[in-house]
Amino acid sequence: MINIVIVLFTCQSFRDLGGEFNGLSSEFTFTYKTSLFFWLLFWYSTRKNRYKVNRNILTFSVSVKSAGEEQEGKVEMGVLGNSPKRKEYPDASPKKKSTTLRCLFDLDSRNYSPSRLSSAVRQSSFESQYEEILSAVSYCNFIFTFTDPLESPARQDLKRLKLTQILSIVKSCKRSVDELLLSHLMIMISTNLFRPLPPSSNTPTVSDLPDDELISNFSPAWPHLQIVYDILLRLVLNVDPTILCDYIEHHFLLKLLSLFQSEDPRERESLKNVFHRIYSRFTFYRSFMRKVMNDVFLHYVFETERHCGISDLLEIWGSIINGFAVPLKEEHKLFLMRVLIPLHKTKGLQLYHKQLSYCVSQFVQKEPALGGVAVRGILKYWPVTNCQKEVLLIGELEELVENIDPDHYRRLALPLCTQITRCLSSCNSQVAERALYVWNNELFVKMASAALEEVFPVIIEGMEKNLKFHWSKSVKQLTENVKAMLEDMDPNLYHRYLEEMDIRELEARQEELKRKERWERLELAAATAAAEQMKRISSSDQRNFFCFSVKKKNGV
Repeated sequence: MINIVIVLFTCQSFRDLGGEFNGLSSEFTFTYKTSLFFWLLFWYSTRKNRYKVNRNILTFSVSVKSAGEEQEGKVEMGVLGNSPKRKEYPDASPKKKSTTLRCLFDLDSRNYSPSRLSSAVRQSSFESQYEEILSAVSYCNFIFTFTDPLESPARQDLKRLKLTQILSIVKSCKRSVDELLLSHLMIMISTNLFRPLPPSSNTPTVSDLPDDELISNFSPAWPHLQIVYDILLRLVLNVDPTILCDYIEHHFLLKLLSLFQSEDPRERESLKNVFHRIYSRFTFYRSFMRKVMNDVFLHYVFETERHCGISDLLEIWGSIINGFAVPLKEEHKLFLMRVLIPLHKTKGLQLYHKQLSYCVSQFVQKEPALGGVAVRGILKYWPVTNCQKEVLLIGELEELVENIDPDHYRRLALPLCTQITRCLSSCNSQVAERALYVWNNELFVKMASAALEEVFPVIIEGMEKNLKFHWSKSVKQLTENVKAMLEDMDPNLYHRYLEEMDIRELEARQEELKRKERWERLELAAATAAAEQMKRISSSDQRNFFCFSVKKKNGV
């Protein structure tokens, strides 16, 4: 009887605590009253052996939520190990409902499941967040020019805030983005980026200023454009190209390429990153992207010679060339000969020469046999009056010599040394000094020594003319140093060609004297003939005057 009363009191106590159980989310706690009752019951059952307590009567299960996951926790209390086990009997009536604590708690957990409530809350919150994202994307479709005084600064700041929120959401999406959201994002990106660019300024292409000051017209809408470019970059990096190719297609790439004409260097830098990432991830677009970039280069070289993004496109090409497999395809060799080499002839070479030189050197490093093609192409477009371009090209030739196949040294030594000799005799001291510094390069000296008999006559003549006629003392001093080095290479050959040069100069002076004598004889003969002609004219005039006077006297 006492056992029944205790069990009923225990059930009633836990039913009273049902509301508290349903409100649990992360842990299960017992009240002081319930804990005291459990220990009294446990003490009573172990002290009085006649009152057997079933192990399962105090077994219950609760749902706890820890670290965002639902786990099934079990709390079990029973008699000590030395207490006698109760024999288990099958239920007398299977249809009769059990009144154990475990059944009561299972019943309550079915009616008030925290997992069901949390999933419903999560679903509703996700739907609300999704609608907020779509509304933010739609709001960002409105374009601010930042030049219209009627535009509200508060709305501009609000759009920037919404763009920042969209960027953080896109960054957090490591997997694929929802198709509807992706469609809205690409429409928003196209609306903001593909805009008419302002007219190009009349900034001269002559590089009298530092490179950073040549073109520095910053776009007033950059605070918004920067975030839009970051969103596009994140989409390219995170979304599968097979999904994104429905939105980034040929027309999109052509519009993206046209934005390289922007005069804002910050926008071109972001474009360069996005375009390069598209090339690396969208392998099925690589051939098309190379073709359209080549069209931009050719249009610049042969038609306009005005484009702000040539250096950025060449930087992309530098990384592309670096990934070419060896041996090179014929398509890539033609790109070197028909695109990269003609880029040396434009007036704005100073704006992109660093990137162009890197691309050419990458080709020569991969196939040294192309060094001859590159050297002859540069010599073909050598400037006549632009001293700054001459200094740049001398440095590029020196770099190419370091990568040329040694088997081609003999064939390239004469044209290279001839051009360097012309430069060291230049009236511009910067060009002359840069040409003389080339002789400090061991590989260039090695190339010249491969064809000394052909090269020495040209070099020695240029050195001697510099020592006699150049106006710069520093150029003369450097010429003396180079001359001493050449004498040490082969003294006998040097003096022999020096004597031959002296003989040629003597013959040239004798020929000049003979030419002067011939001119003097011609001038004397011309003067004698003129004097005789004057005498004949004067005698005929006297006869005509005498006849006229006689006729006048006779009245005729």
